Amino acid sequence: MAKDKKSFVLRIDPDTMAAIEKWASDEFRSVNGQIEYLLNDALKKSKRLNNNKNE
Repeated sequence: MAKDKKSFVLRIDPDTMAAIEKWASDEFRSVNGQIEYLLNDALKKSKRLNNNKNE
C-alpha cells in the first residue's frame, strides 16, 4: 500500500518560483512534481534517503 503524502505551505520568492515553473514546464512536470523530483534527487545524492522504489 502506498504511503500517504503530507502537504505543507512553502513560502518561496517570486523569482525562484518563476524559474521552477519554467523548469517544470520544460520537463513536462507540474510544479509540485518538479519540486518533489528535485528534493528526492538531492536526498539521494547526499545519501540521506533510503529509497528502494524503481524510477
